[in-house]
Amino acid sequence: MKVTVNEVDQHKVTLHIEVPAKEAAKGAEAACKNLAGRVNIPGFRKGKAPRMVLESFLGKDAVKEEIFEAVASKAYNDALKEQNIVPVTEPDVKRIADEKGADVVFEATVTKKPEVTLGEYKGIKAAKEEVSVTEEDIAKELVNLQKNHSRLAPAPEGAKIGKGDFAVIDFKGSVDGVPFEGGEGKAYPLEIGSDSFIPGFEEQLIGLCVGDSKDVKVTFPEEYFQKDLAGKEAVFAVTIQDIKHSELPPVDADFAELVGKFKSVDELKEDVRKRLERSARFKVTEAFNNEVLKQAIGNASVDIPDVMVEQKIDQMVEEFSLKLEAQNMNLNDYLQHVKQSMDEFRARYKDNAEENVKMDLILEKIAKEEKIEVNDTDLQAEIFMMAQNFGADPKEVYKIILKERRVPMLIQSVGRKKAAGFILSNAVDTNAKEEKAAEEPAEKEEASEA
Repeated sequence: MKVTVNEVDQHKVTLHIEVPAKEAAKGAEAACKNLAGRVNIPGFRKGKAPRMVLESFLGKDAVKEEIFEAVASKAYNDALKEQNIVPVTEPDVKRIADEKGADVVFEATVTKKPEVTLGEYKGIKAAKEEVSVTEEDIAKELVNLQKNHSRLAPAPEGAKIGKGDFAVIDFKGSVDGVPFEGGEGKAYPLEIGSDSFIPGFEEQLIGLCVGDSKDVKVTFPEEYFQKDLAGKEAVFAVTIQDIKHSELPPVDADFAELVGKFKSVDELKEDVRKRLERSARFKVTEAFNNEVLKQAIGNASVDIPDVMVEQKIDQMVEEFSLKLEAQNMNLNDYLQHVKQSMDEFRARYKDNAEENVKMDLILEKIAKEEKIEVNDTDLQAEIFMMAQNFGADPKEVYKIILKERRVPMLIQSVGRKKAAGFILSNAVDTNAKEEKAAEEPAEKEEASEA
């Protein structure tokens, strides 16, 4: 087989492939045998009907097409291996010659995976912040616990709405005097200061009493999800039906028992401290890891073809759609709700998709350079995590992966994660280094005194 590679542009190549007649004949024979095994022809056992009979039964053109597909497919895959080309698109095939008894000649144009130039990815330096939990942090968390266990009590007669109160309101919104969909509510409990309504709405209710009415004037944010309301001025006719105060329980032994079966307030505070420390350590480690990976990715370079970005967007949209389905929703209904077209929705993912593709390519290159292998245990752990993310049974996820032939993709994904782990395991925490250096003189001084 003869293969000639012609560069179309920086990402696309055309493979000119010539399959010798003798090799093509063997391929034709195998293709006919395979085809004969898939059809029932009277008088012949499956797989035994000769080409002439197949042509008479199915038509010469159909048999010729089957043979070309088989011969060209094998030759194309062999050519990719020979030229060390990894395609990221299906080939656009141009048939040049495929007559019986002659060479089979064709061209396949394909976008190839780009080359990655790695930079430094071992020994990346970053500073991991110290984890510290103050008494103030604990006090704030206790207030949050109090709020979670608070109760609403009717405000005294004549009380005015203040920050933190719940105002039970009727409201009806309009733009240019015309009511809009979703702009009306009855007996709606609104916490003043929660910022759950349009900016500026809640503040205008402060000072009102039960029975008061007021026209609240606001402007919808430019990025408001309902495009027909974004940036527009609106007026809400609001009536105060009731006012309720939030009463916080005292932090005492009974509260400690209520929150988590703790025997004392001190025991509750110690538990709060440990939880805050765990959370802080996680955030600090996550920030450190992100910075290390950011540096490693930034040190490498790769020119990404647009088609790979679009493919990644396809994947992200599909994942979002699956999450919606898990909540008994579908993507079309969601787009109608947020009043977005599919093109607008896809545009939201473009920057992230480009970053993800770049990271994927670089991590795959590192995995290859470091000879990182993926075993069955790695795959099982990944499937279990995928199942948790989608709220599905791991066995069902595995069946889908097999059915859609995504095992190679899964292996690549796990390989990239292990490559990221390799980068992180070789990273240097500069703060830890400084601490060690600071400890050494003290240790020497102690030894000297001894």
